[in-house]
Amino acid sequence: FAREGYKVAVHYNSGTAEAEALVAQLIQEGCDVMAVQADVRDSAQVQHMIDTIMAQWGVIDILINNAGIAQQKLFTDITDEDWHNMFAVHVDGTFYCTKAVLPAMIAQKQGVIVNISSMWGQVGGSCEVHYSAAKGALQAMTQALAKEVGPSGIRVNCVAPGVILTEMNTRMFDAETLEALKEETPLEKLGETEDIANMIYFLARKEAGFITGQIIGVNGGMVI
Repeated sequence: FAREGYKVAVHYNSGTAEAEALVAQLIQEGCDVMAVQADVRDSAQVQHMIDTIMAQWGVIDILINNAGIAQQKLFTDITDEDWHNMFAVHVDGTFYCTKAVLPAMIAQKQGVIVNISSMWGQVGGSCEVHYSAAKGALQAMTQALAKEVGPSGIRVNCVAPGVILTEMNTRMFDAETLEALKEETPLEKLGETEDIANMIYFLARKEAGFITGQIIGVNGGMVI
């Protein structure tokens, strides 16, 4: 988005160094970007973040709800804290961010919201019940909100990635497990972050102007 001329606010919670390094790199490339901090579990922090962006640029046309955490546990081992934290980041965070940007989008009669779910939100993942449930909630939220804000010219869609080679996944899975997941994928490869970014970018553009309320899988055919 930044390299295509969009003004981009790079959100982070605890990854200060990574966010600032990315922003510095993009500024050197001539992009108009800023880093903003917030714990999306806290509605006050989210509102402050949105206010900061609005003060800088006056408008937010596109919201990408991408904050997330993951955890593998047997259902019987999931604690109350595990459960609530999973929903706080994925579901509450999406709710707070969306609620903060919607009034301005409604006023200007246009806007795009893209929520990032998971294929496990579609079919469920063993030993990831709380993660699957939270990601499934994002899909229901997407479909319901799309119907509600469609008359205001706002489109809401959801991307459901498969196994993507992210830092989080390489921490969670060893090389043998990743190889097994690759073999389970019909395209016989794992996804790259660019695969997800390209879909989000498409959904945000006018070429996708008649697409809303959709759950779009980017998973190499693992879930159909």
